[in-house]
Amino acid sequence: MVRNFFAKLTLLRLLLAGGFVVLLVGMLFMGTWISSTIEERVVHHEGEVFALYLDSLISDHVESIASNGQLSSTDVVGLDKLFSGTEVGKRIVTFKMWSRDGRIIYSTNPALIGRQFKVKPDLAMAFRGETKSHLSDITDDENLFERQRWSRLLEIYAPMHERKTGSIVGVAEIYQTTDVVARAVGTAKLKTWLVVIAATLVMYLLLAALIKRASNIIAAQQNELHDKVRQLTALLAQNEQLHERVRRAGGRAAAINEQTLNRIAADLHDGPAQGLALALMRMGTLAESCGTCSSTVGKGRTVADEFRTLHSALQSARDELHAIAAGLPLPEIERLTLTETAQRALHDYERKVGFAVPLTVDELPSEAPLPVKITLYRLLQESLANGFRHGAATDQRVRLTRTGEQLIVDVTDSGKGFDLRTIAANGHLGLAGMRERVEILGGSFSVQSAPGSGTLIRASLPLRLLEEENE
Repeated sequence: MVRNFFAKLTLLRLLLAGGFVVLLVGMLFMGTWISSTIEERVVHHEGEVFALYLDSLISDHVESIASNGQLSSTDVVGLDKLFSGTEVGKRIVTFKMWSRDGRIIYSTNPALIGRQFKVKPDLAMAFRGETKSHLSDITDDENLFERQRWSRLLEIYAPMHERKTGSIVGVAEIYQTTDVVARAVGTAKLKTWLVVIAATLVMYLLLAALIKRASNIIAAQQNELHDKVRQLTALLAQNEQLHERVRRAGGRAAAINEQTLNRIAADLHDGPAQGLALALMRMGTLAESCGTCSSTVGKGRTVADEFRTLHSALQSARDELHAIAAGLPLPEIERLTLTETAQRALHDYERKVGFAVPLTVDELPSEAPLPVKITLYRLLQESLANGFRHGAATDQRVRLTRTGEQLIVDVTDSGKGFDLRTIAANGHLGLAGMRERVEILGGSFSVQSAPGSGTLIRASLPLRLLEEENE
């Protein structure tokens, strides 16, 4: 739920909320620290002022401590009068006079006089001349009387000085109610919190203005980026369409090329081949007529010999023309499946070389575009022929597999192989032609070979080609 809430926040609102939380935490920390410091300073100031005031009042009543460490009866009476019914007495809850060994010399609570307690750090520092004051929870052993009425008091340790010499003769411990301090601290804290809140509010408004400006800049840049992304997406779509058109054009070109080869083969068969056949027939007739002719045409050759030479040359030309015409056209593969197309290519090849080529076929679709079947037939025809002619391979193997919408064709052999760098440097029309046929359909073509390690030709052909628009 929290994650969904933050996911719905805009960047501006998230930054404003985050800034508000940070400033709020900072305000609370700063306000608390300043309030604590103010309270400490007010308590210290109150203790200093009251200690000086009290020292001036009772200095005449503590002279006797300097002589024997005890207060005289006259000094005790004087202190009792000072703390009974006077303004000073009204402000003081409890008054104690301590000796250096932790013994209470005098107290407004007579039950404590003469008792000895552990010397606390504040008492020891007061004997060194420092006035110590703090708000006490009155948990010490000597505070049993105070705990019965109050939970918290202002505790002041003030050194008492001898008037003539200025030496410290004792330490007065004074307990006051926290009313005076609470009023002073409360007013100071209120003013402090108002200032801190006002400063925080101003900083938040300034921060909000900066964030708003930055957010507007970021939003403008995001809109510009989105526009560029849309433009790029449109360009990529156009590029993909152009790429598909190129692939379709390549497929059509392959089909048209095969049709052209078929026409050329038919034209060769019906034209020059027929003319050569007629010439051979006439040449045979003339050779028979001149079989007994003994006329020579130079270098001891007779006319009959020349006729036989011409007849042999024409016969060889006609055979080569028939071979070329027979190798140009494809067999009728339009109605064949991919597996049947591969089997036909291997059958035609096996008939020429005289040995079988194993074919391994995984599950393949029954239908495939004609350009793919044409490319598969030519790829097998060329790769097998190259392996036999250039690699002296007689253990060739073919494997057809399907990966997604791709037909993977592997043609391997254990022939003598070749150096790929040499082939790349010198060029190889057979490999180049196979690569061009495959890549023009959007497929991929690779060759792995090394001298003495055989050859692997691998091609990937798309099993689907996009149809023309509006077909």
